[in-house]
Amino acid sequence: MRLTRYTDYALRTLIYVGLHEPRQSSIAEIARAYGISESHLTKVVHQLGRLGLIRTIRGRGGGLRLARAPGEIVVGAVVRQTEDDLALVECFSGGACAITAPCRLRRILGEALSAFLAVLDRYTLADLIEDPEGRDIAKLLGLHQDGDEFAPVATA
Repeated sequence: MRLTRYTDYALRTLIYVGLHEPRQSSIAEIARAYGISESHLTKVVHQLGRLGLIRTIRGRGGGLRLARAPGEIVVGAVVRQTEDDLALVECFSGGACAITAPCRLRRILGEALSAFLAVLDRYTLADLIEDPEGRDIAKLLGLHQDGDEFAPVATA
């Protein structure tokens, strides 16, 4: 199974915004930090806002903030909400197959998908952004520590 780029960007956006709290983040700085397309990221951010995961503030001084505490954002739920299709094989979505009735593969793959999602359900955004060893993810994303907060490193 492979998650879509859309889901990957959604999770990465939540990580960035979560690390940047309590400051606001911008689509431009998130795109720059990850080296991804701003236009594609805009679509992802729009959906994260509609899902109530981030709050978007428009206009001058606007930006992105988490709409919930990191411990309330469950990774499995984000994956379910951002993936269009979790059907591992055609018969999951009603596709025709000559052996659908007696097929054990469908049951086994269904069990595997359930196990995959159950593992993701055990983790929250807090688990992804907590780093007791010194906020290495924040450093890699170009955020520097400003007191207890992280801010984007100024680029020339």
